[in-house]
Amino acid sequence: MSEYVLFSNDHLWYLAIFLFVLVIATIAFQIYHKVAPSATSLNLVERTNSWWVIFVFYFIGMGIHHVVSIFMFMFISFIAHRELVSNLNFSLSSRRVIFWSYLFIPVQYYLAYKAELVAFLVLIPVGGLLLISVRTILNDVPENSIRVFGQLHWSLLLTTFTISHLAYFISLPNISGTIRSYQEFIFFLIFVSQSNDIFQYVFGKIFGNKKLSKNISPGKTIVGAIGGVVGSMTLGYFLSPLMPLTVEQTVIAAIIISITGIFGDLNISTVKRDLSIKDMSNFIPGHGGVLDRIDSLTFSTVAFFYLIYFWIYK
Repeated sequence: MSEYVLFSNDHLWYLAIFLFVLVIATIAFQIYHKVAPSATSLNLVERTNSWWVIFVFYFIGMGIHHVVSIFMFMFISFIAHRELVSNLNFSLSSRRVIFWSYLFIPVQYYLAYKAELVAFLVLIPVGGLLLISVRTILNDVPENSIRVFGQLHWSLLLTTFTISHLAYFISLPNISGTIRSYQEFIFFLIFVSQSNDIFQYVFGKIFGNKKLSKNISPGKTIVGAIGGVVGSMTLGYFLSPLMPLTVEQTVIAAIIISITGIFGDLNISTVKRDLSIKDMSNFIPGHGGVLDRIDSLTFSTVAFFYLIYFWIYK
């Protein structure tokens, strides 16, 4: 387990740069929306407001103590799982099975904290498959059992198994020559992933016309997706001095985060289209739910974690 210390000087420098850019963007977009109000200007304001939420949560959660960070990620998984389960409209007869599904969340994060990799990897994919099924059988209600099995298990995989890899970063051994290497990895993942959404939006609005997936997410364009990858790659290069990786590895990691993030975003959009909802909840007023904000991370976190694991810790 990495020892507790404050942010490294390099990390603070990048956070200060990001904060400066965020302040300038907030002022510029607010003025733009006042002068020429439109759906686009409102969207830009909402996106910058979301970034403030992300920045504050990151700075508090990652800057206090590694245990606080783990609890922060666990809380995110809990809310995201609750949002998805609430929208799936299970019957009252399934409430005990649903309660069991929540019990997996603290156990999964405890395993991440203890760095029990094998147990961490099998708890939800294997244990969830078996135990949720057993608890449903004990209910003695066969109606909709496949739906209960599949949707609860899938929700845990999506909201808890994937995001808990962020917590597992904290339990990885520190890399020689770094102060808190897990912070650099988590910072890089979150800010490249979330910036990727902005790059997609800007490139799509300026240059895009051909839809990437017209039935799932009509607002996404092929040019926007390419712009997201290029922008993320550029940001990765800019952040490479912070990372305990080579420049080439950092850029490759940024590309993978971007591509998997696009599919993670589309995956949640598919679910919302199927459920005929715009947002998973209004947990963040004006910005949707937690799962709406971490949609790209549900895929990119897993891809980035194992990329780093095999590059450095294998």
